[in-house]
Amino acid sequence: MNRPVPIRPAPGQESVWDYPRPPRVEACTSKLEIVLGGEAVARTSSAWRVLETSHPPTYYLPRAAFVPGSLRAAEGVSWCEWKGAAAYLDVIGGQTVARGAAWSYPAPSAGFEVLAGAVAVMPGAMDRCTVDGEVVRPQDGGFYGGWITSSVVGPFKGGPGTLGW
Repeated sequence: MNRPVPIRPAPGQESVWDYPRPPRVEACTSKLEIVLGGEAVARTSSAWRVLETSHPPTYYLPRAAFVPGSLRAAEGVSWCEWKGAAAYLDVIGGQTVARGAAWSYPAPSAGFEVLAGAVAVMPGAMDRCTVDGEVVRPQDGGFYGGWITSSVVGPFKGGPGTLGW
């Protein structure tokens, strides 16, 4: 297995290698915006970040942060060893539908109750997602929903050769 060499964070940065396992949930007051189909489908400065070793933060927004009609139930479920059973959602913005590009935990496991009903999105399936105005880069791999900004350093799980991390 290829062992990662953590990047040393500069002042004002976080290393994902300092995040815990099991993950931690923390309140987030950064200004978050999600744009799809040329329209802002969600905005908030009251959300949660899930921080897990080797992963960039995943942001969970309150359902009320989403424009009415921008979310609808989608096919599919998955299981997280920490948070429990996830339900999937389509995200709708303008004439664009990002199928199954969001998920929520209707009844999360102990320790993650604050996430009940909150919604996370795959940033790579959106036009853009921003944190305090900075456009995020999506976590590699197509399965994880991490948001990479200049304030977090890796290397990040998700790309080729990182499965065993």
